[in-house]
Amino acid sequence: MKKNKIFYSIIFTILVFLNNSCVEPYDIKPTTSENALIIKATITNEYKNQEIYLSKVFPLDSNGPSPESNAVVKIIDDNQNTYNFIETIPGKYISSNEFEAQPNINYQLFITTQEGKSYTTEPTQLTSITQIDNLYPSLEVDDLGFENITLFVDSYNPNGDSRYYRYEFEETYKIVAPKWNQYDLVVVQNSNSYTIEKQLKTKEEKTCYNTVNSNSIIQKETTGFIEDRVTKFPVRILSKDNTIISHRYSILVKQYVQSLEAFTFYKTLNKLSGSESIFSQNQPGFFGGNVFSVDSSNDKVVGLFEVSSVSTKRIFINYQDFFPNQPLPPYFTECEPFAPTNKPEGGDLSDLAVTLNSGTVKYFRDNLEPNYTNPGPYLVVPVECGDCTKYGTNVKPTFWVD
Repeated sequence: MKKNKIFYSIIFTILVFLNNSCVEPYDIKPTTSENALIIKATITNEYKNQEIYLSKVFPLDSNGPSPESNAVVKIIDDNQNTYNFIETIPGKYISSNEFEAQPNINYQLFITTQEGKSYTTEPTQLTSITQIDNLYPSLEVDDLGFENITLFVDSYNPNGDSRYYRYEFEETYKIVAPKWNQYDLVVVQNSNSYTIEKQLKTKEEKTCYNTVNSNSIIQKETTGFIEDRVTKFPVRILSKDNTIISHRYSILVKQYVQSLEAFTFYKTLNKLSGSESIFSQNQPGFFGGNVFSVDSSNDKVVGLFEVSSVSTKRIFINYQDFFPNQPLPPYFTECEPFAPTNKPEGGDLSDLAVTLNSGTVKYFRDNLEPNYTNPGPYLVVPVECGDCTKYGTNVKPTFWVD
């Protein structure tokens, strides 16, 4: 049986990167080993349960990474404080206690897999702390003449000892079902027949919220400038026609100060994988980070243990503030109402009853003008158009402000 390939050709990409990079390149070593360990470990100066992710490299034709479970994971600082991590879901390890990384303290990661293989890192310290000074939206017109809302970040470190930044964001948006009705249509089965009745909804289906995390590598360096200042750096661009800004939208931006080593690792990863994470489907190969095997150089490992300071800021925006009196962006799906017939044939259920029982539609309103195309007594719409929970949760986030 032909062995699965773990990576496709990346030689040309590597050469281009090495010839043009302004930071020290990593030693990139493609492999066909299916047991290589992948580590994603970033601890911060946030007081929280810190997270570490473990996985195994996977073939390109597979469905995705295989989590590394049942490992022993811990961090030890140079004061001999030990922070143990427990596995909450396969491959995800959470510190058993909340803690925050402190300045001028060395932290070292230790991992032992269920196969008994051990890995560790060099002692690593927290990077300098730089706050986000400003996060703000601006209406911009791109080169093609399309209007976008761009979210910009400003920050400044007067000490000049940050220089390398990485950004993540978490965006939350309000969803309003465009064809919602307070009633549902329900097929009520009797002994030898059935009726179709209107019933008041028992749960919130009109207004929902959805939260999505960024999945790209966003970096900025200030090494080429006199001041360690980030000015009007775009972290998110939202098209005018993007459905998620139809009503109210919020973004939480996280600014990580990186070491040169960490910045170089992510920059290299970005070059090779097309702005995808280590755990993504687009995995062209792997390259060494600052994690190494204690037992043998033949035990392949890729990843980064990062101790990074982080600053966060959140803002809200409304579509009408930028595009007053203009139509909202198109909804996630088409919401054209239709009216199935309610005439059973040969004792079978009517088209309307069958459609309602399928769970694929929601009642919109009565059909006041039946016609050949829509002969039934009720107009219905795809379920997503009348039930927002198909796209989000009906529980308002605790941070949300209307």
